[in-house]
This record gives sequence, C-alpha cells and structure tokens, in this order.
Amino acid sequence: MTDARQLGDDEAAFIAAARSNDAAQFGLITERYRRELQVHCYRMLANYEDAQDMTQETFLRAWNKRESFKGHAALRTWLYRIATNACLDFLEKRNDRTPVPAELPGAGSEVRYLQPYPDRMLPEDPQESVVARETIELAFIVAVQHLPSRQRAVFILRDVLGWPASKAAKALELTVASVTSALQRARVTMREQLPGRRLDWRSPATHELSDDERGVVKSYMDAHERNDLNGLMALLRDDLRFAMLPEPGTLIVTAKDAVDGWVSGGLFQRGYDDWRCIATTVNRMPAAVLYLRTPDDPEYRLLNIAVLHIVDGKIAELTGFDATDKPWLSLPATL
Repeated sequence: MTDARQLGDDEAAFIAAARSNDAAQFGLITERYRRELQVHCYRMLANYEDAQDMTQETFLRAWNKRESFKGHAALRTWLYRIATNACLDFLEKRNDRTPVPAELPGAGSEVRYLQPYPDRMLPEDPQESVVARETIELAFIVAVQHLPSRQRAVFILRDVLGWPASKAAKALELTVASVTSALQRARVTMREQLPGRRLDWRSPATHELSDDERGVVKSYMDAHERNDLNGLMALLRDDLRFAMLPEPGTLIVTAKDAVDGWVSGGLFQRGYDDWRCIATTVNRMPAAVLYLRTPDDPEYRLLNIAVLHIVDGKIAELTGFDATDKPWLSLPATL
C-alpha cells in the first residue's frame, strides 16, 4: 500500500514529511507517540533516564530511516519496532543493566539501576494498555528485568501490548516459532518472579489508588512527622522487603531489621528527626516524599521518595530512592 489516500492521517502526513524532508512536520507527528514509546522503553530498561535517551534515539533512527516507511504498517507499529530494537542494542552494549545477586543471603537479586517513573509522564489516555497499573508498578518492572533481552521484548510486545505473534516476529526479525517459544519461557519466569500477582496483563486493569492505600500513606507520613517508630512498625508487614536505591547492600527482608537499620543509621535521632512529607504517586503506586530539616536550617529539604506496595492495609514492599538527583519527578526542593 503506497497510495497516501488509503493511509491513516498520521501515516500519510509522515510520508509527505519524509518526501519533503520536512523536519518540523516530522517532529510534530512523532511527538504524539513520545509518552507511550517512553513507557515502552522504560519497561525494557527499568530506568527513566535510559528510557528518555532511547526514545530520543528512536526518533533519530526514524528520521534517518524515514524514506523506508511506506505505510505497509501503522506508524505506531513502525516506531515501536524501532524503539524495541534501540533498547535491545542498548542492552547488548551495557553489562550493568541486569539484576545482581543481593548481598543478603536468600534475598534474591537487586535491580540497582531501577528508577521511579513519574505519573505525569504517562500517556494521557487511561484506556491505553500502556498505562495499566499492573504493568508499570515497580514489582512488574523488576520482574521483567529478569528476562533475557529478547524474551523481554517478546513478552512486552505480546503480553503487554497484545501484538500477535506474527507482528512481534517481524519486529524482532524472528520466526513465529521462536517468538512463541520465547514467550512461553518468559511467562514461566514472570510467574516465578510475581507469585500471587495478577498475571493477565491485557484484561481491564485498575488505575486509581484505593482508599485503603491512601490511608496507609497518610499514616506512614504522620508516623514520620511524629517520629513514631511504634506507629511506623505497625504499618509494616513482618516480611517487609525494603531497599534504598541505587545504594548496594541495602536490601532488607524483615520490618524489624529495616527499622533497626534506619535508627542505627541515624534516622529519627537528633538532626534527623524533623520531618515533613507530601503524598504523591509514581509508577501508579502510592508514595511519600520525605523532607528533612536539620538544626539551624529554616527550610525542610527534599531527601527521599518512598514508594509503597500495600497489601491488606500494610506495607509489604518499601522502595526508597534518593529524590535529590531526579528533576524529572518535579518535586519542590524545599518546603
């Protein structure tokens, strides 16, 4: 199909821009896909900055290959194909973008390059599968990182985006049989990494926080601001999984050890006991942003963001990130 009159509006406009070398028009057309492509790259890479870079690389490659687009596939499909292969090329060159064994015996592995994803940068259409909460939460993103890169791409294209096997095979230059085999292996790993979690990624999914989650976040922030260790302990499941990224060796798997570690590290002691918190969401998960005021400082300064996975009214997983070096989160520097 090469007759522009038979194409969709974006496809026809893209071909016209390519033929006329109209970079401005090319930019306007492809920019519409930026957010969903960036989410796709984030699922592949688990790192917001890397996802930004690979999205930009996708647009650069698309411009350089613009004359190869003939409209035989939708423009969205063509861009996803480029983005997927850009991520695969990135992963092939980086040996620091795989999970590493946790320093704590029996604690599994850590994804130290994991970064939170700001909800404001998610695609605006809540019906899009790319923003289904279950496929952007940290646990899902971490689980995907345990897949070899090709399996990862197959799994995301097939089970998250819902592409048929033939379409995924063409995008990855694989046979349909290879795609089917890779998907089966990927599903086994995902079930191992996400025991007890909802695994039907393409059926209707939740988007909003529950009242229960909002209540736990409020209680978590209140306990911090009151330096109430007992109140904080009461919010944590005994088998809490805690990590402070990207610091190595911070993974802890019991609530008591986590709280003891915070206290021994100086938190809730003089100089680290004047907190203010604000509630937010990242990765469609509840989160608390922690601000600390030290003695002789008139302002509360941005410190960490704590992302919470809440189960039956208690915090089952707490992933902390240094918030001071992540301007894309758009958090105020002081309160």
